[in-house]
Amino acid sequence: MTEKQIALTVNGTEHELEIEPRELLVHALREELDLTGTHIGCDTGNCGACTVEMDGQAVKSCLLFAVQADGSEIGTVEGLEDLPEAGDGRSDLHPIQEGFTRMHGLQCGYCTPGMMMAAKTLLAENGDPTEAEIREKISGNLCRCTGYKNIVKSVQYAADVYNDREPPESPVEHAESGVEAAADGGASRTDGGRADAFTSDCGCDRADPSHEAGTGSGADE
Repeated sequence: MTEKQIALTVNGTEHELEIEPRELLVHALREELDLTGTHIGCDTGNCGACTVEMDGQAVKSCLLFAVQADGSEIGTVEGLEDLPEAGDGRSDLHPIQEGFTRMHGLQCGYCTPGMMMAAKTLLAENGDPTEAEIREKISGNLCRCTGYKNIVKSVQYAADVYNDREPPESPVEHAESGVEAAADGGASRTDGGRADAFTSDCGCDRADPSHEAGTGSGADE
């Protein structure tokens, strides 16, 4: 297949690539430019793991041929730390990166680059979004770990920094109680995982071996 020459500006750096017309943008970024922060998930545009910024818009790079991006400016997660906003918060990180770190907006991390890039384009359009606006913006990005609650808090954290407000303290560690916040915003277990430390919602005691076997009172109700 005849290759085509294209020009991309990625994270502020100009690149000229010789690629096949069938090559997807996500593959060009990962394989031609070694920018592997852009993840490949579903290859159908459903998961959003491959989200990047193209000419100021969030796009799913698995749905675009690289030749369609010829002449465009592309932003990936690797470029966040070099943006002017980096260092405006409590660290050298970009406020979005800092927000996801401090507010525990990630767990396995596979969706995180796409979530961050969706958040970046949102805050460029609307520097102080509501919770509903944040949820709408990330609705095309799937996360199977966090329940989204702390992802929303992470974007809100970044918005606070953008607007010179004092961002909230991290819920990840509560020094006064020794409790860590779970990724879904709830409290993590601190009892070492003992089966006798709690009872289930069904009202039966999980310390009872019959609970696991499904023969206890809770299973019969």
